[in-house]
Amino acid sequence: PRRRTSGSDRSKQTNKPTTTPPFASSTATLDSQPPNNLPSRVVCLHRVETKENMRSTKVACRPFHFGRRMRWLPTRNLSTSKLQAPPMVYISGEEMTHYCMNLILEKWIEPRIDISNWEFYDLSCKSRDDTEDQVLHDAVDAGKRICAIFKEPSVTPTEVQKEKLGLRKSWGSPNGAMRRGWNGITISRDTIHIDGMELGYDKPVYFERHAVGGEYSAGWAKVGSGTLKMEFHPEGGGPSILVDERKLKDDTNMVVAYHNPLDNVEDLAHHFFSRCLADGIVPYVVTKKTVFKWQEEFWTIMKDVFDANYKQNFIEKGILEGCGNDLQHLISDAATMQIIRWTSGGFGMAAHNYDGDMLTDEIAQVHRSPGFITSNLLGKREDGTMIKEFEASHGTVADMWEAHLRGEETSLNPLGMVEALIGAMNHSASLYGEEPAINMFTETLRSVIHSKMVAGEGTRDLCGPSGLTTEQFIDTVGEALDVRLPIETYKEPQEPFEELTDIDMEAVKAMFNDLDEDGNGAISYEEFSKGLKRLGVHPKKLGF
Repeated sequence: PRRRTSGSDRSKQTNKPTTTPPFASSTATLDSQPPNNLPSRVVCLHRVETKENMRSTKVACRPFHFGRRMRWLPTRNLSTSKLQAPPMVYISGEEMTHYCMNLILEKWIEPRIDISNWEFYDLSCKSRDDTEDQVLHDAVDAGKRICAIFKEPSVTPTEVQKEKLGLRKSWGSPNGAMRRGWNGITISRDTIHIDGMELGYDKPVYFERHAVGGEYSAGWAKVGSGTLKMEFHPEGGGPSILVDERKLKDDTNMVVAYHNPLDNVEDLAHHFFSRCLADGIVPYVVTKKTVFKWQEEFWTIMKDVFDANYKQNFIEKGILEGCGNDLQHLISDAATMQIIRWTSGGFGMAAHNYDGDMLTDEIAQVHRSPGFITSNLLGKREDGTMIKEFEASHGTVADMWEAHLRGEETSLNPLGMVEALIGAMNHSASLYGEEPAINMFTETLRSVIHSKMVAGEGTRDLCGPSGLTTEQFIDTVGEALDVRLPIETYKEPQEPFEELTDIDMEAVKAMFNDLDEDGNGAISYEEFSKGLKRLGVHPKKLGF
């Protein structure tokens, strides 16, 4: 496997990315804001500007309105034919999904994108064991510094796997360390939709899973009969609080302690309600507060944020007409039933960590499989900059990996992982000022994948026995990308383009529109040749 970086050898990397996003500040909001500065080289149709320091001065660069629509010339590494990707953290895993992502990088990404600014970290079991988990800490630190992360599915080894792989210990899930290190707020899990293909839900379903707290960080012990006390001691002193005291009569008991942090629930609420409002999604808050009384506060915070900031806007857009023009609470039991019934989609849910984990698995099954749902962690750095980590919601597909090792055909649908990679690349571009170029590439990539799936050239989970193998699907999409995004050679201009101050631009636009016969905002070779002939300025053969 390629590009695996452990904590011990990461210092050998030569291409270090920018330490922090160029717009990091305490005033950053939940969603990425346009940066004040653009990266080292920006190429526009009318001007070229180059600077060494990303944060030294602003680049005088703007979109050029030419003919019928706005046109951008993508930012590129001008010494090659590739777009220059801004900094991003790439965390690799193992087994079938790692094999598949290596093929995708090799055949879809690297021929078109210069990824030298990306930092790679290997979270395979062997790498974590060899570095005593230092690689995990390094990956968390890098994610906090760069703020845009893609993660492949990884293995949390069982005792059996520990012995099989020769590990020193069964390393725990890396997710907890990542969520704590990035001050995790919520894990957004949304359905993925493909035009022209019926899946589970007709319209999008949004879900916000509280990223911290609950059973995942629980302390526990196996005890006998006796007395159990739980006490709280305030930071800085003060009287202790007896949380619970009970008699244990059984000879064998499992005692568990956990807590639900609530300081970031307000951020979760703003993220959830703003997304639902923008896309016409009906929001619901899910708890079991009728029985688990400690969950009441989660609902209260969500409701207060909604009433103070969003309720009137939801009413004006008519989103709440079917639920009494107010935010609705769902008991978690009822939510499990409605997820199955509401197949028209168009709803969103927010819940505690464990409930969110379980309910989103149910949503994934209704919507065909976990491969058709996203899993995006939203966190916040101390200066307010938003950290976003993107991954697929499924695991490493171990059974398919075993089949691959036996030499059998496999057919892995990579859509969930590719959507995560697209999300990470787009977020990185928004942080570092490369949105037009990178977004053009990622939208084309998504469009090609979707069109192949709709045309019956997808993997076997979509197309049945006649579907393509893992390798065939990646090759098919790669060939389509060669047509949609041909790899061209760009030479750096000798001089910057000058402003056209003495030219009748209206006449130029009219001429462009005349040459652009299909109105797609670009002039093809054929259109150019025909235009020259119509204008009577086409070169003629000289007879030799």
